[in-house]
Amino acid sequence: MSLSGLLLQLGLTFVFIGFAAVGILWAIKSGQYDDLEGPAQRILMDDDDPMIPFNHLKHVANQNKIEK
Repeated sequence: MSLSGLLLQLGLTFVFIGFAAVGILWAIKSGQYDDLEGPAQRILMDDDDPMIPFNHLKHVANQNKIEK
């Protein structure tokens, strides 16, 4: 392996490390790691539960349609 090939590989390594560092910093600054427990808990919730605020509005709207 020649010195120019080694320098090319070393340069490409630094470029890929730079892209990885920029990606990780972007994810941290954009809030990707803010709530690690929420999605894990939400997947276990029943979407039809009327106690969930969004579903409560749908539940009330459906009850009003039924009563009319």
